[in-house]
Amino acid sequence: MQDQIQKLPKVELHSHLEGTINPKLFHEIAKRNNVDFDENIFDEDGGYAWTDFPSFLNAYDSVSSCLKNANDYRDIMYEYLKDCASENVIYAETFISPDHASDCGISYNDLISGCAKGIDDAQLDFGIIGRIIVTCVRHLGPQKGVDVAQKMVDNPHPYVIGFGMGGDENAFKLIDFAPAFNIAAKANYPCTVHAGEICGAESVWDAINYLPISRIGHGVRSVEDEHLLDELKNRNIALEICPGSNLALSIYPSWESHPIKLIMSKGINVSLNSDDPPFFHTSVGQEYQGCADQLGFEINRLKSISIMAINASFADPETKLHLLSKIS
Repeated sequence: MQDQIQKLPKVELHSHLEGTINPKLFHEIAKRNNVDFDENIFDEDGGYAWTDFPSFLNAYDSVSSCLKNANDYRDIMYEYLKDCASENVIYAETFISPDHASDCGISYNDLISGCAKGIDDAQLDFGIIGRIIVTCVRHLGPQKGVDVAQKMVDNPHPYVIGFGMGGDENAFKLIDFAPAFNIAAKANYPCTVHAGEICGAESVWDAINYLPISRIGHGVRSVEDEHLLDELKNRNIALEICPGSNLALSIYPSWESHPIKLIMSKGINVSLNSDDPPFFHTSVGQEYQGCADQLGFEINRLKSISIMAINASFADPETKLHLLSKIS
């Protein structure tokens, strides 16, 4: 089964590029950029140190601070896609944050050009296809969201294929970000938003009622409202599910208590994702393997998740057909 899972073509729709920087790469980039950092961001084993969601966000910001130029973003994109390709991930959409780049003195166009170079190099070397979803940061406020969305629309790039939002789910209200999402949607960018992770089912209701989204980042706490599950299926809204992240952040105490089985039983489309792999000690391959080992998913069920992920992706129709031909 492990060999079958390794060979199975996989798809990732939910990862934060700055959150894919492993400690080794962080040290390399920080050294070449002469960036001083607090050793307390590492635990005694050399991994990233954090204890809860707020401290995770702080650790994420600290790790991101090593980035100083377009080449840094090229390297983290390339290394992320290289790691994905080693597990036979054939397609990956990753979130990038212009706000984090700006804090490091990197312009939007340099951010995009660096990421695009990493995507091109990884496709040439490993055959994996990478694409970008530009995200705003919720706890930075609605106006920042508008600024990011407008910047994306004003500077189109073929690899930028969607808009989203991460950050602290407790900050502001989702309806406050409708202007930002409407800018993206009006320019024909499909949208996704984090909801139903830290906050409950009501946050998912707000997402689907106030924002022009076709996917939800996480969304697992939708199971707290039976009517909401029906609504997600009826509206064909896919959930970007990240079990390893949910367990690491104590959203659920164990694999057995994770609701992905229930969600799938309701006919809701899902994908399996790593979120911030080095922070949560996971990978796309480990998410697939975990569903097999802990929840009894057989290879055909895992294959169906890859197919659902392609169909829910923001890729163009031609790319989707190409990807589907690799699975079926």
